Amino acid sequence: MSDIKQIRNFSIIAHIDHGKSTIADRIISKCGGLTDREMKAQVLDSMEIERERGITIKAQTVRLKYKAKDGKDYILNIIDTPGHVDFSYEVSRSLYACEGSLLIVDSTQGVEAQTLANVYQALDINHEIIPILNKIDLPASDTEKTKKEIEDVIGIETSNAISCSGKTGEGIEDILESIVKILPPPKGKQVDKLKSLLVDSWYDSYLGVVILVRVIDGQIKKNMKIKLMSNNQEHIIEKVGVFTPKPKDIEELNSGEIGFIITGIKSLSETKVGDTICDAHNKIEFPLPGFKPSKPVVFCGLFPVDSSEYQKLKDGLAKLKLNDSSFSYEGESSSALGLGFRCGFLGLLHLEIITQRLEREFDINLITTTPGVIYKVQKINGEIINLQNPSSMPDPSQIKIIEEPWIKATIITPDKYLGSIIKICQDKRGIQKNLTYSGNRAVLSYELPLNEVVFDFYDRLKSVSSGYASFDYEITDYKEGNLVKLGVLVNGEPVDALATIIHKEFAQKTGRQICEKLKDLIPRHNFMIPIQAAIGGKIIARESIKGFKKDVLTKIHGGGAMDRKRKLLEKQKKGKARAKQFGKVEIPQEAFIGVLKINKEN
Repeated sequence: MSDIKQIRNFSIIAHIDHGKSTIADRIISKCGGLTDREMKAQVLDSMEIERERGITIKAQTVRLKYKAKDGKDYILNIIDTPGHVDFSYEVSRSLYACEGSLLIVDSTQGVEAQTLANVYQALDINHEIIPILNKIDLPASDTEKTKKEIEDVIGIETSNAISCSGKTGEGIEDILESIVKILPPPKGKQVDKLKSLLVDSWYDSYLGVVILVRVIDGQIKKNMKIKLMSNNQEHIIEKVGVFTPKPKDIEELNSGEIGFIITGIKSLSETKVGDTICDAHNKIEFPLPGFKPSKPVVFCGLFPVDSSEYQKLKDGLAKLKLNDSSFSYEGESSSALGLGFRCGFLGLLHLEIITQRLEREFDINLITTTPGVIYKVQKINGEIINLQNPSSMPDPSQIKIIEEPWIKATIITPDKYLGSIIKICQDKRGIQKNLTYSGNRAVLSYELPLNEVVFDFYDRLKSVSSGYASFDYEITDYKEGNLVKLGVLVNGEPVDALATIIHKEFAQKTGRQICEKLKDLIPRHNFMIPIQAAIGGKIIARESIKGFKKDVLTKIHGGGAMDRKRKLLEKQKKGKARAKQFGKVEIPQEAFIGVLKINKEN
């Protein structure tokens, strides 16, 4: 049994691509967690898409043994966390399981927006923080400037900052020594009743649900009967283990330790992240505070291009849901696109990763409808509804107000790009809150409507700043907005898949663009097709696709030709009117994709 004073639980936090996973690799290698033959780059990024994109999506944990210079043996539990804003809920749950953090800052780039967001989360829960300046092997590295930036922008002391290189391994020994000297050991009592935090859970096709736990007090043993306090369910532990980083079975987890348990649970929905686990025979009175569950903020429809792949899509979503509790979906049908699903995501990167995995792992061709956010619609009768799908919007005459989610955005940029970035924020209805400088870099704080950010804000920001600006956001509250549902009618029939909720100011311009685009993309029929953009019952833009005209008059000549011609034209006119009334307009897939591009450009 390990002494709690010899345990160090810490997470690694940083902005995207500042070297978290690489430094984790060096620490694992130095502590002998894996042999040189077993080591590979970003060993904790196990998903193919993580390795390909070079980003961490799921927080990973590893337990290592380290013999310090003072001769004592320590147990180090590392949690490597994601850096992208979409996965910040993964960061928050990881931080709760630790007492300290390694804050990694790229010494060539300095403090970025996500660095700030993650370090503030760590400071909020009283973490001890060790600043680490990575990539000192690069010629552009400037450690003094980076230290000053950490002190100016974040406001933490850098006298104990360590310079290192994840690539060459320089400074890794100093990091390990700082971990055991500076970071505090866990607090907890071995003899108390079992109190344990459910940090994460995922589905394994052989073992069922694997639960990652942090033991606060007491101990977890094999064959012990435990209780999940959120749903009062009781289970017997079949397996206890730790990741070294390979899974290794052990007999028990003691106070202060992080490891996994398997209880034969088959459904992830039973294991709520942030739940408290206690001994079923020796219960505790109050659960741990836990943390906020992740909530989807961006919604869009996913439809198979080929309707025969609907079942394949349904099975694919069910399998992805097993390992990603932050993603939600429910069935929906569209008159234009057929059967599909309305899905909720944490952000656009999350949406992109889920759709890529569906296309790659399950071989499904997908159409994604316009991404949108949740609006709060207050009706005149006082009822409030949460609106995800524009096609479900009540009649405008029943609506009192529509509220939309707003975010607080932090943008860090070299000052020469500041003007272009402020213009983008103003175009997106942003309200500037603060502007400070650290050297030649500006730290900009803005309030923005989330709906304006989900399309292309990040792409445009990177484009105007040559990739140097960084962006982070958190959802603050809902505010009333002058919002309308922009509907599209083709041949008098509303096309629900093309409906969007938009600010009234942009509605006319967008409506006109959609009508023009559809005119080019919908093929001609035997009758004229009107394409209209409407707000409620009011048409705000219109285009017409001319019908094919068959020449029925060529063969008519001689006496009474004028009357016969007039009769034939009348007959043709009635035929076209009947065709228009009963004929179905086929809208090709390119038309939907074209309209999505318009929304993105706006």
